[in-house]
Amino acid sequence: MTSNDAVLIQKSKQGDVHSFELLISKYQVYAYNIAWRMLGNEEDAKDATQETLIKVFKGLDKFKENSEFSTWLYTITVNTCRDQLRKRKKVMTLSVDDTEEKVSIQLVAEESADPAVRLEQKEVAGQLLSALGKIPEFQKTAVLLRDVYGFSYEEIGAIENCSVGTVKSRISRGRHGLRSIILNERSNKIQEGGTI
Repeated sequence: MTSNDAVLIQKSKQGDVHSFELLISKYQVYAYNIAWRMLGNEEDAKDATQETLIKVFKGLDKFKENSEFSTWLYTITVNTCRDQLRKRKKVMTLSVDDTEEKVSIQLVAEESADPAVRLEQKEVAGQLLSALGKIPEFQKTAVLLRDVYGFSYEEIGAIENCSVGTVKSRISRGRHGLRSIILNERSNKIQEGGTI
């Protein structure tokens, strides 16, 4: 945790709303991105992010400053999203529109100037988003936290409240599941006479 964050946290704990806003401004986009990828649409992601920020503000006194603020905030984000998914009581699917494609392309590769490469990236991104909606929630969260946000295994364990071994297992199974789903869908397209 940076010294600047520590100062902002202390002031926020004393009720300084401006300090809290400055603190949150550094992490809000990351919290939203996690929520969007877990929940699959903009409105639910906005609601979850807002709910997360309220929980963070109300629970700031409970934050132990010997740990990373970002890890604590992302833990609350993930748990808030899980609560929303439980309330839905239905299987989550990720739709693909222009906004989502632009985001997902960044997960796959840097955007190319070549139109043919861009088209291929768009297709891969669409397949990836679709496949993410089909693997178990804990695996998806672990893969996103590791491969998209770059958290260490230890940080993911803290967020998910599980051991590093469990984190590694979820990531491995999640990646294998994504690969299997995408390869299966490509194989089905070829058998149907379509293009990949």
